[in-house]
Amino acid sequence: MRFIFILSFLIFSPLTSAQAEIIKSPSIAMHGTPKYGQDFKHLNYVNPDAPKGGTLKNSAIGTFDSLNPFIIKGTPAAGLTFLGQSFIYDALMEQSYDEPFSMYGLLAETIEYDSEDKSWVAFNLRPEAKWHDGQPVTAHDVVWSFNIFMEHGSPFFKAYYGDVTKVEATSDRRVKFTFAHADNAELPLILSQMAVLPKHFWEKEKNDFTATSLEAPLGSGPYKISHVEAGRSITYERNPDYWGKDLPINKGRFNFDKIIYDYYKDSNVALEAFFAGEYDTRIENVAKLWNTGYDAAPVKNGDIIKEEIAHQRPQGLQGFLYNIRRPVFTNIKVREALSYAFDFEWSNKQFAYGGYKRTDSFFENSELAALDGPPKARVLEILNEYKDKLPQEIFESRYAPPKTDGSGNLRRNLRAAMKILDEAGYKLGKDGIRTHEKTGQRLEFEIIDSNPLFERWVLPFIANLKKIGVQTSFRVLDPAQYQNRMNDFDFDMTIGSIAQSSSPGNEQRDFWSSEKADIKGSRNYIGIQDPVIDDLIEKIIKAPSRAELVALTRALDRVLLSGYYVIPQWHIDYWRVAYWKKLGRPENLSGLTPAITDTWWVKE
Repeated sequence: MRFIFILSFLIFSPLTSAQAEIIKSPSIAMHGTPKYGQDFKHLNYVNPDAPKGGTLKNSAIGTFDSLNPFIIKGTPAAGLTFLGQSFIYDALMEQSYDEPFSMYGLLAETIEYDSEDKSWVAFNLRPEAKWHDGQPVTAHDVVWSFNIFMEHGSPFFKAYYGDVTKVEATSDRRVKFTFAHADNAELPLILSQMAVLPKHFWEKEKNDFTATSLEAPLGSGPYKISHVEAGRSITYERNPDYWGKDLPINKGRFNFDKIIYDYYKDSNVALEAFFAGEYDTRIENVAKLWNTGYDAAPVKNGDIIKEEIAHQRPQGLQGFLYNIRRPVFTNIKVREALSYAFDFEWSNKQFAYGGYKRTDSFFENSELAALDGPPKARVLEILNEYKDKLPQEIFESRYAPPKTDGSGNLRRNLRAAMKILDEAGYKLGKDGIRTHEKTGQRLEFEIIDSNPLFERWVLPFIANLKKIGVQTSFRVLDPAQYQNRMNDFDFDMTIGSIAQSSSPGNEQRDFWSSEKADIKGSRNYIGIQDPVIDDLIEKIIKAPSRAELVALTRALDRVLLSGYYVIPQWHIDYWRVAYWKKLGRPENLSGLTPAITDTWWVKE
């Protein structure tokens, strides 16, 4: 999560052969060198002496019907991650969360590559790595996992691993990936994040990888699934015989004997359950609740601790997402005009006590966001390559969403919106709805979401749209129905989040690339098909240095913003965390994740 230069990544303290051609290392960094040396004892954001034991109870909203997070079918249970180490699955390597993008050996003891030829990478597995049934994890498991993900997994995998042309087990403990070209700098790292599944388990006749199932799968990670109550609860139990418990990358982690996720109908019900002691920790995403809803007795008497913890985590973008496949949103001027009807400043005061910041970047809260003013230096050079394909305003200023004075009177903004719509040919009809004078396209659409708490933000927006001749409705769907409609791109507008890491790369294809726009289940929800964006994505993937990666991402940010594909909403640069005082946490958190299930513990 993440030119022609050959040196696309560096390895820390390489062990070289006599010819200095084949390099092996226990760690790898996207750019530069990893923070932790070969002899590191533990990560800096853990407590290496944290006590083991106790139970952590978490909440989840909605329901689930699957224990397979790798396919498009079904709704997977909480705790089953998509990439990297999870409760039940280990990956080849594990990411640290106090540096931009570095990986450290987990199933793989070392990563291997040729110092001159970057068209392949190999991983050498640890001999002690075992599945929960005692069988060794082998290179054949890695090959089988990769192939099944590509053939039957989520469309995400084909975008993420699209430059891999061959994977082979050269021995029981060595797996080699061959690439289409030698300049995908991120590919060795994202391959190392791949969860590895047990071939012998999934090849049993009763185990169909393509089907949803609530049978506990076999894993190799620190926990096993011990109990499932369909749609309501899932319990993970720490494996005392976990093969990797003494690795430096795992020291001070996975401290709870049990981790339980209980499901609730909605956030309000879940909050009351939290105060009743039904679960232990809550990251609050609703500003109004944080400011007014925590006056319960356990908070007042100190049994529940409230903390606001600053972080440096890239916020990506949350906003109203257009589906530009819909005829009503194909006209960019319509998309631009509607943004004037969202009164963030007033809503922020009314619903969030002024606690939110307005988002104006797809890479918010990071150095990757486009800078204010016109593009300069390397960013300008990059954009000049596409000058005849880009709107002139990209070269004149940085996008900024329309602002108001927060009074609730946004007549100036609405007049601006109506002028844009008039010039675009949308005239007000007798029924109060605008219709295009030539095509007959009416300005009416539906907003869908699965969270009823957004209603108070959406209804004022709808009221403002009505004032400019746009008919809008809001529908709250159950989580399963909502996910199915998103997978099928069956929506006009939704409230969505597009998360970003501090090192963007291959996942950008799934977000924005033309080839993903018509593949159901991809994350190109908006339906973007733009050759300039496609080209910038490929350059980001091949960026030879951190400086070039930042410049390219800032250029991409400007191009995305110029398309008016979203109406940006808000973000905060701190976590609102509430937890029962029985929990202890590391003194220093990573800044990218609070890692509650990963690094916290129950006090003795």
